[in-house]
Amino acid sequence: MLIIPAIDIKDGRCVRLQQGRMETATVFSDDPVAMARHWSQAGARRLHIVDLNGAIAGRPKNEKVIRAIIKAVGETTPIEIGGGIRDLDTIESYLDAGVQYVIIGTAAVKNPGFLHDACYAFPGHIIAGLDAKDGKVAVEGWSKMTGHDVVDLAKKFEDYGVEALVYTDIGRDGMMTGVNIEATLRLAQATRIPIIASGGINSLEDVRLLCERLAPEGVIGAITGRALYEGKLDFAQAQAAADKALGRA
Repeated sequence: MLIIPAIDIKDGRCVRLQQGRMETATVFSDDPVAMARHWSQAGARRLHIVDLNGAIAGRPKNEKVIRAIIKAVGETTPIEIGGGIRDLDTIESYLDAGVQYVIIGTAAVKNPGFLHDACYAFPGHIIAGLDAKDGKVAVEGWSKMTGHDVVDLAKKFEDYGVEALVYTDIGRDGMMTGVNIEATLRLAQATRIPIIASGGINSLEDVRLLCERLAPEGVIGAITGRALYEGKLDFAQAQAAADKALGRA
């Protein structure tokens, strides 16, 4: 179980949102590159980076700082990146720069053919992002709800060859109220695709619960942000707890 620090970038700064609302942004650092180095040096085995402006605009908007992060830590810490990725050229550009995984969210929902093409063109590097509230998927930086059922979409993506699914419970994201275990469990049991859980992690108890309830069902990682930045969760302790719970300490 990977504990994956999140670096969400808005206007060149490292922020965290509540339930995906841009107006709730709390700035935690004016230097996302330094933050990436911090998590890398702390032992992170993967970083989760989101271009928040890009998610809204539909194209990369913080590419300069993202490329600086890749240059700083990309050789030692694998990076997964999402936000505004809508075409194959953008994917190729990020992979060529040193990103390991590219997350396709809105485009995967609105244009499944694009996700299929991306998986074919870049096998092993494509993650689908499914952001949901009450079982229904949201798109465009969570600003619009769709009628798509999250489990139905996951089953469709299974045939495309995606490397993993990042599943975010929008209602929990940034709220530090704990992971939606039941919803994540339903998704994991419904698909063979490895799942990365996101939204709500607040404590070592949450980490242990993830390992106990979700790891056996194919959940391979958990993204956490606000709890780390506000000091509610110590990254090194969290990863050590996950390793211990799964017998890898």
